[in-house]
Amino acid sequence: MSEIGSSPQDEAPSPLLSLQKVRKSFGDNVVLRDVSLDVAEGECVVLIGSSGSGKSTLLRCINLLERVDDGVIRLDGEDITDPRVDADATRARIGIVFQSYNLFPHLSVLDNVMLAPVRVHGIDREVARADAKLMLERVGLADKANAHPDALSGGQQQRVAIARALVNKPLLMLLDEVTSALDPELVGEVLDLLKDLKSEGMTMVLNTHEMGFARRVADTVCFLDGGGIHEQGSPEAVLGSPAQERTRQFLRRLHTDQA
Repeated sequence: MSEIGSSPQDEAPSPLLSLQKVRKSFGDNVVLRDVSLDVAEGECVVLIGSSGSGKSTLLRCINLLERVDDGVIRLDGEDITDPRVDADATRARIGIVFQSYNLFPHLSVLDNVMLAPVRVHGIDREVARADAKLMLERVGLADKANAHPDALSGGQQQRVAIARALVNKPLLMLLDEVTSALDPELVGEVLDLLKDLKSEGMTMVLNTHEMGFARRVADTVCFLDGGGIHEQGSPEAVLGSPAQERTRQFLRRLHTDQA
């Protein structure tokens, strides 16, 4: 029951994605320690931290590529960590893009983007073809539809991988260091696309070392250290004036490495 003087409109909407005390170990190596995080619809959350801090594992757990040892992950209110949940059906609602493009080299760009709608979702081939063409136009690669991946630059291949994820109309996009394999001059074209997706209301969780991008686009920045969220807040707070010394050390080292 609502409190007197309040209305349903006053209540904050439920998060699209909610993690509660998520833990994950590989043998004796504890990779995630009681990670809790809420992501609102349309929000962009950027994960930062050193290699081995748990960022990629966290994304893989959200997409059920890794099963959590403890804790709960809810997507649009559904407990997707329940072992009775159909993992494939859940993954169909989430787009995930890795630093390695994972495109099929023997297929054209268009066929790569069409593959999941046809094979996984059972969409009519001609409908899938039309959707794929629209998505390639969306990412600026309509003229590359008949090319094969090895004829594209790294930035173009990564945009194809993003188009392949987007064509399934996901509730949520997960992006795992999508610029780390790119030459510096190609990073901007991928980040510009992500910035456009954010402006269109796509909910995103991504990890990156591109602090400039995090400052401009993130709603929330989470610094992971030792498998837990060590500091969390706005980009201005976490990147501009972090409260924790461990966060300050990471940012100083990152700036030194990039100088």
